[in-house]
Amino acid sequence: MTSRVEKIRGRLEEALLPVHLEIMDDSMAHAGHSGAMETGGGHFYATIVSEAFEGKSSVQRHQLVYRALGDLMQKEIHAFSIKAFTPFEFQQKGNP
Repeated sequence: MTSRVEKIRGRLEEALLPVHLEIMDDSMAHAGHSGAMETGGGHFYATIVSEAFEGKSSVQRHQLVYRALGDLMQKEIHAFSIKAFTPFEFQQKGNP
């Protein structure tokens, strides 16, 4: 696991107390991409399952995630794809 993934994981766990959290670093697939080169940031995909998303719209859920990541979005993250579910929604999709 990269140090960026560890930083992301730490921030999300602290802010959202997820019951399930998957983070994938896909930065290598975007090596040389101008935006990533400018910021030094990487490309990440995350699946986050948290009670904090209960009653929130998709936009509100993403805002919670971005707020948790804070300055990492300015320095270390160029692109961040989010799948945000409540535990019930995640279970309904056939996940444990």
